[in-house]
Amino acid sequence: MTERADVVVVGMGPGGEDLAGRLAEAGLDVIGVDSGLVGGECPYWGCVPSKMMIRAANLVAETRRVPGMAGASTVQPSWEPVGRRIRDEATDNWDDRVAVERFESKGGRFLRGAGRLAGPGRVTVGDIDVEPGRAVVLATGTHATVPPIEGLRDVPYWTNRDAIEVTELPSSIVVLGGGAIGLELGQVFRRFGVEITVVEALDRLLAGEEPEAGALLAEVLEREGVSVRTSAKVTRVTQDGSAIALHLDGGSRVAGERLLVATGRAADLGALGVDSIGVDPSARWLPVDDHLRVAPGVWAVGDITGAGAFTHVSMYQAAIAADDILGRDVAPADYKALPRVTFTDPEVGSVGLGEAAARERGLDVRVGVAQVPSSARGWIHKAGNEGFIKLVEDAGRGVLVGATSAGPTGGEVLGLLALAVHAEVPTAHLRRMIFAYPTIHRCVEDALRALSH
Repeated sequence: MTERADVVVVGMGPGGEDLAGRLAEAGLDVIGVDSGLVGGECPYWGCVPSKMMIRAANLVAETRRVPGMAGASTVQPSWEPVGRRIRDEATDNWDDRVAVERFESKGGRFLRGAGRLAGPGRVTVGDIDVEPGRAVVLATGTHATVPPIEGLRDVPYWTNRDAIEVTELPSSIVVLGGGAIGLELGQVFRRFGVEITVVEALDRLLAGEEPEAGALLAEVLEREGVSVRTSAKVTRVTQDGSAIALHLDGGSRVAGERLLVATGRAADLGALGVDSIGVDPSARWLPVDDHLRVAPGVWAVGDITGAGAFTHVSMYQAAIAADDILGRDVAPADYKALPRVTFTDPEVGSVGLGEAAARERGLDVRVGVAQVPSSARGWIHKAGNEGFIKLVEDAGRGVLVGATSAGPTGGEVLGLLALAVHAEVPTAHLRRMIFAYPTIHRCVEDALRALSH
């Protein structure tokens, strides 16, 4: 059976769905293809349900902060309303009917199945051949990776999907991986009474962010009762009854009722048949140019490109690729001000280059740091006021090339800093801004002042 269309979008996650909808609304005949749920990881197992969990856990933590500031309080956390909200409000019990209908209402057609390139200008979906007249877009995202540790695949480990779908909490969880996913979920479950141990092979948490961020989170998590093990290499995994044990280099071990593997994500280019268009299927990411082109007639957007595993990156790319496919004049992709937020408590927002990366590029780096608890708003906030603002300036040009905003509203404060990096606003201009008092934003002014010393 052969289908014809103007465009075939393989992978209907946030970026793929957005791009397919844009093209369909522009009048093109678009077929969207996905073997999973339309909308992808974000609304069903990622951004949306995890932030619902975080919202609930933060309410628990805030209630526990009442004593000493506003009288007395007690809280008896229950997972039942959290799990129910995820099933009913976020995921529709992991049913994508609404998302499919949303795409079809824009004029698109949807095929359920695994799409695969079969050479230039041809995609197969099961026993259906699809011939796109104008473009193929690859947007299949990534999957959770499982490191090659002896015995790991022999135990019933969790990935983020299992953690999101849980209806009854275990008594204890070992989290393998000290990145954003592991820390967000680990802190949530700890606040609902689960014993948590975080095991990270590297020497600090949040290794992709500034060292100060990892140190801050380690301190906060340990104060909340999380056991944090860094520089901890796992040599093998075993199971004894209901306990799963991680054996560490040096002879020690940690164990829990459940094991959450949060060690990163990877693309599967081989499953896409990219070798049929001259791309190495063993590559880590799909190579694209600054207009998201892979090869003549083929574009790619989202996690699969390696530009950043974030919904906002995939949708940013989708707009560029859609305009390029439609023949419109479009600015090339620019990631110098890519924002990212780890939604722990405190939140850790960052944009652009960290201090070490800026120095590695040979920039004349100046750094300014201000502590949130030392600011007026931080002092007023008191309980749960941990955080800092760190600015990284290219002193030669007098502009910020990176920044970190950690604190109670770190992701929101980041907006000002992301704009400054994106627009290359001179730090001299930023110093002349009026910062509202008393806000955490005003801590940026303190960090700017520190740059001059």
